[in-house]
Amino acid sequence: MYYPEEVIEEVRTRNDIVDIVSQYVNLKKKGANYFGLCPFHNEKSPSFSVSPGKQMYYCFGCGAGGNVITFVMEYENYTFVEAVKMLADRAGIALPEVEYSKEARAQADLKNTLLEINRLAANFFYYQLKQPSGKVGYDYFKEKRRLTDDTIRHFGLGYSSKVPDDLYRYMRSKGYNDDILKETGLFFIDERGARDKFWNRVMFPILDVNNRVIGFGGRVMGDGEPKYLNSPETKIFDKSRNLYGLNFARTSRAKYMLICEGYVDVIAMHQAGFTNAVASLGTAFTSQHAMLLKRYTDQVVLTYDSDGAGVKAALRAIPILKEVGMSIKVLNMKPYKDPDEFIKNLGKEEFQKRIDNAVGSFMFEISVIRSQYNMQDPESKTGFYNAIAKKLLEFPEKLERDAYTEAVAREYMIPQEDLKRLVSSLGGQYGTGIKASDPERERKPRKEKEDGIRRSQRLLLTWLIEKPELFDKIERIIGPEDFSDGLYKEAAAMVFEEHKKGNMNPAQILNHFIGGEEQYREVAALFHASLSESLNNEEQKKAFSETVKKIKKNSLEIQSRKATDITQLQKIIKMQSELASLQISLD
Repeated sequence: MYYPEEVIEEVRTRNDIVDIVSQYVNLKKKGANYFGLCPFHNEKSPSFSVSPGKQMYYCFGCGAGGNVITFVMEYENYTFVEAVKMLADRAGIALPEVEYSKEARAQADLKNTLLEINRLAANFFYYQLKQPSGKVGYDYFKEKRRLTDDTIRHFGLGYSSKVPDDLYRYMRSKGYNDDILKETGLFFIDERGARDKFWNRVMFPILDVNNRVIGFGGRVMGDGEPKYLNSPETKIFDKSRNLYGLNFARTSRAKYMLICEGYVDVIAMHQAGFTNAVASLGTAFTSQHAMLLKRYTDQVVLTYDSDGAGVKAALRAIPILKEVGMSIKVLNMKPYKDPDEFIKNLGKEEFQKRIDNAVGSFMFEISVIRSQYNMQDPESKTGFYNAIAKKLLEFPEKLERDAYTEAVAREYMIPQEDLKRLVSSLGGQYGTGIKASDPERERKPRKEKEDGIRRSQRLLLTWLIEKPELFDKIERIIGPEDFSDGLYKEAAAMVFEEHKKGNMNPAQILNHFIGGEEQYREVAALFHASLSESLNNEEQKKAFSETVKKIKKNSLEIQSRKATDITQLQKIIKMQSELASLQISLD
C-alpha cells in the first residue's frame, strides 16, 4: 500500500502535533516546548517533550519519539495506513486511491476477506446461541456462568452446533470457496470433505483493539477434548500480539490493567464492573503482550488462578512486565481458584479489596520461595534465608535493596541486621546485582566510546536543526560522510540536503524512516539531543566546537585504518594535524 509523499506530508502538516498529543497527554508549556508524563513508559516527573517548532515528540526517559503520524501509530496501535487515514479524516483531507503493487493488493484483499468471513462467523454463532439447538450453550452462559443478556451481547458470545459442517455450509452459501475458507482457520478441508473446526462449543469472538473479529475461542459442551480450542495463527490473527478484552479495557478509566488467564475471567470481571481486565489468548504471556499493554498503562495487577499453574504463569510474566517498566502487583485469590469463582462467592466489593491489598511482585516471589522450604528444619530454614539474600541481590541500587531487605525481614520475622550481613556476604561472592561473567560488563569500555561518538553525532544534528546558521561554521570541516553509523549517515545526508534547499523540516525527514520501528525511534532521538544551557553560553560554544572536532577525529581514524596507500595515509595525517589546532568561532 502506498500514498504519495506529498499526500503524507499534507496530512502531517494539517495536524498540529501539540493539538493531537494534548488529546492523550496533559501538556504544560515550558519555554518553546511542551512537557508531560510519557504515555509509553512509567515515570513520575515529565520527560516527554513535544516541540511545535520541529513538529515532533521525544521522551528523554524511554527514547520514544517521532512525528504526529508515529504518535498515533504507537498510542492507538495503528498501522501506518490506519494512522494516516485517521489524521486525514480529522483534517478533512480526501485521500487518493492508494497505489498497490499486484502482490500488495492481493494481500490486502485477502486480509479484508478474512475479516469479513470472521465477522459473518461471529454473527452466525451469536444467532445460533438464541436458537433451540443453542440452548445448551445459552444455559451454560446464563446458568453456570451467570452472565446477563447484556454481557452476552456485549462480548458477542455464541454457539457452534453439533452439526459438524454447519458453519461451512453457511459460508459456501455466501459464495466463499474452499481455498479462501482454508485460510480462515475455521475449517478442516481435505480430500475426505470439509468440517468445522469448532462444533458443539460455546464461542468467544476475539477482537483486536479496532474491534475487528480476528479469531475465536471455543469451549466444548460436555466431556470432549480439548476443553478450550483457539483459532490457529492466520494472516489476521497473531496470539502473541493480541489480548482478549483489550478493545474494551483500553478505554477504561482505571489507571491499571488486570491480567487474568481466560475468556470467562475477563467477561466475569467486566460484568462486575472491572472493565480493565484482559487475558492472553491460549498462550503464555509474551514481551509483545507487555509492549501492547504499555501503550495504555504502566501498572498491572496479575489475577492468575491460585493453583500451581497460575503461580508459574505469574512468575513467568513478572520479569517480562518488568522489562518494559511496568509496576506489578499480584492479587491473592485464595480460597478460590479464579476471579470468576471469587466474584460469584464473595462479590465485587471484596474483589476490589483484594485488588487494593495486592502485594508487589517481589514480595509475591519471596512468598513462592518460602513455600518451597520447611521452616521447622534448620537446614531448610537456612536455605530459605540464603535464597532470600540471593533474590535481594537483584537490586543493584543499595537504597532500594535496603528497603526490600527491611520489608522481607519484617514480613518473615528475620533480624534485619542479620539479613543485611547475609546479603553483603553473598554480594561479595556473586557481585551486587551483577554477575562477574556478564558480557555487557566486559564490553563496557568499548561501548562507552561508541556511545560517546553517537551522542556527539546526535548533538550536532540537533544543533544544526535548531540553529541552521551553524552550517556556515562547519560546512568546510564536516559533512554527512563523517557520520560513522549507516543510519546516522543517512539522516545527516538528509539534514545537510534540506539545509541547502533552505527548508529544514525534521518531521518530514522522519517520514522516510516510519517503515522501520527501531529506525524511526533512533532518528527521532538524533533530533532531540540536548545540553542544559543554550549556545549563547561560552561553555556551550566550546562544547559545540569540541563536538565537531570529536566527530571529525573519529572519521579520520576510521579512514586511516582503511587507507590502502601511503599518499592517502599522508593526507589523512595532515588533516589530523590541522584538526588538532582548529578553532571554530561562533561569533
